[in-house]
Amino acid sequence: MSSTNVSPPSSLPAGEAGLHVAILLTTYNGARFLDEQLSSIAQQTHRQWTLYISDDGSSDSTLVIIKRFQQRLGSDRVRLLHGPRIGFAQNFLSLVRNPEIEADFFSFCDQDDVWFPDKLQRAITRIACTSAKSPAVYCSRTRLIDEGGSFIGHSPLFARAPSFKNALVQSLAGANTMVLNKAARTLLATVPPTAPVVSHDWLCYLLVSGCGGHVFYDAEPTLNYRQHGGNLIGSNNSMRDRLTRVRMMFGGTFREWTEKNLTALRTCAGLLDERSGVALARFEAARDANLLRRLYLLKKAGVYRQTGFGTVGLIIAASIRRI
Repeated sequence: MSSTNVSPPSSLPAGEAGLHVAILLTTYNGARFLDEQLSSIAQQTHRQWTLYISDDGSSDSTLVIIKRFQQRLGSDRVRLLHGPRIGFAQNFLSLVRNPEIEADFFSFCDQDDVWFPDKLQRAITRIACTSAKSPAVYCSRTRLIDEGGSFIGHSPLFARAPSFKNALVQSLAGANTMVLNKAARTLLATVPPTAPVVSHDWLCYLLVSGCGGHVFYDAEPTLNYRQHGGNLIGSNNSMRDRLTRVRMMFGGTFREWTEKNLTALRTCAGLLDERSGVALARFEAARDANLLRRLYLLKKAGVYRQTGFGTVGLIIAASIRRI
């Protein structure tokens, strides 16, 4: 797997301008912020896109807003679908698995963010440099805003290289920043609907990195990530957020997440490259070994988190069987 930090150029080469993007947006009672997000999509400098919206049973004015936007841009540009109503991750994955959605690239989209105008352009410029046969995903930091749109900070800056060994114990970036190529989309679609999914962004990171693909992490934000009471998963930017996650780790939530990720990985274990397969086997064996054996196998597996604080937490959690 290859990885890098990226700073894409400000304009797309002529050959890349025609590449088509399927924007995969899921909605559920998102009327409060949806108009602003849709406006930011309409203002993208990369013009070749189709917006697919999977609504999971909204009871507010979400559908009214969507249909108004659809009338403005046309039903060929904005397509409304019905979600499976079994959680946000499966709603996104229902779009990933939909064979009627075809494009060169696929971009996840949340209902309450605000995209920077060059979000798609920057991602495509980077991913287009790789072979279309190799899975590739672009992701980035985010600029954090409060409910009223005021700046409150940035998501953590990660300096260590993306890898499967990191993905086993940490999700690198939010799905709202991710853009996938066709090969990555096909890979993600192999996970059956019955597999447990913690989050589609973490699953994507695991699969692309584990199958020898390319993960491009951009240190520059590509969107405003709105923090509010309705966030299912918030940003990890403050000490309070990090301490909350430490409590979740020691309380058993992290071990539960790990088990779900491993179950999902087993459904497509044959697609992992050799190095990832070895790391996965050692990591799985470590979880049920005695203390000394556990720590030895974790070291051999090479798993790591992006920060020193996170790595210390990982070691402590491993010591008390919380991974």
